[in-house]
Amino acid sequence: MTLTFILDPELTPELRDGIVSLWTAVTNAGGAVGFVPPVTEDQVRVTAEKQFAGLGPGQPDRLLVGFEPSGRPAAALFFEDMRFDLMDHWRMLKRVMVDPGLQGRGYGAELMAEAARVGTAAGWAGLKLTLRGGQGLEEFYLRCGYTEVGRVPGAIRVAPGDDRDDVTMWLALQP
Repeated sequence: MTLTFILDPELTPELRDGIVSLWTAVTNAGGAVGFVPPVTEDQVRVTAEKQFAGLGPGQPDRLLVGFEPSGRPAAALFFEDMRFDLMDHWRMLKRVMVDPGLQGRGYGAELMAEAARVGTAAGWAGLKLTLRGGQGLEEFYLRCGYTEVGRVPGAIRVAPGDDRDDVTMWLALQP
């Protein structure tokens, strides 16, 4: 099975629900996408609606979704505009997610490669992302061509006594 990637799909109620379900599943499987498990879809929906508000005609953010043949979203990420003219030449990747039941099939690498293709086609100089340290994510993003450019030790408090590094990574798209 292969995913079909669509940039800026119509944000129908069904797609919103599918992304919320994906986001909830990723979180509950231990994924670092803004929450600590366990979470419910109702909890995720509050944050998701804020993220969705930046999408659509006249809005600055973009959405990339990888769909299964059934039409279900299996992977997604958001390109977030920094809303600052001096940073308009690059984008921040937010909420990089792949369905936990589909892990190990290369879909994460495909999603990141598609994000790089989108960024290159848009003429952006690079893509930036931040991640929660302590989960081995640095190695994945390094394999995808990203470079670690910053780290704030203990900046993310997952739980009392469980502080993680906030790691910043960069992918240069233009020479």
